[in-house]
Amino acid sequence: MTTIRLTRMGRKKKPFYRIVVTDSRKRRDSGWIESIGYYNPVSEPKELKVDNDRLDYWLSVGATMSSKVKKITGK
Repeated sequence: MTTIRLTRMGRKKKPFYRIVVTDSRKRRDSGWIESIGYYNPVSEPKELKVDNDRLDYWLSVGATMSSKVKKITGK
């Protein structure tokens, strides 16, 4: 089963996150299928960029979003 979730990047105390499509059985930061955006909570204002076409595609083929991704994207 595929899931859309955040994977942590960046360095200590300065995280940013990629929004990725991955197999739900893999660990948070292990390999992923496709990167569809990013989220930077540290910058002012907070940055969020999502490829909505790819997000809609993955949702249409049965991928599920994690609760954090639902919250930040508003879908």
